[in-house]
Amino acid sequence: MDTSNPAAFVNAELLRMYVGRRVRAVIQVLRNDGGSIFGKSTDEQELVIKGQPPNPLTTFVEVIGIADSNRSIQAEIWTNFGDNFDVSSYNTVCQLANGDFKHLFI
Repeated sequence: MDTSNPAAFVNAELLRMYVGRRVRAVIQVLRNDGGSIFGKSTDEQELVIKGQPPNPLTTFVEVIGIADSNRSIQAEIWTNFGDNFDVSSYNTVCQLANGDFKHLFI
């Protein structure tokens, strides 16, 4: 496993702490506007994901990339997560990974 450039687990609220850094987020795809995907983060806020997504996209997608603003990510890696996903559990992971248990996450 390559740990030289880890991606922080984020939701929309946490994204602002990582602008310019590598992050990973799960979104629910709302719409595709050509070069951007608009989605709902696991904390119910809208994010814009830029880049070339796989075709077709499932309802839930994990993206890994660079946070280029407090509401957008330039995606490098896209992973379809299917049409059913527990957003509440993922949101809890984001909070733990950026809180008291941060030391357990790379």
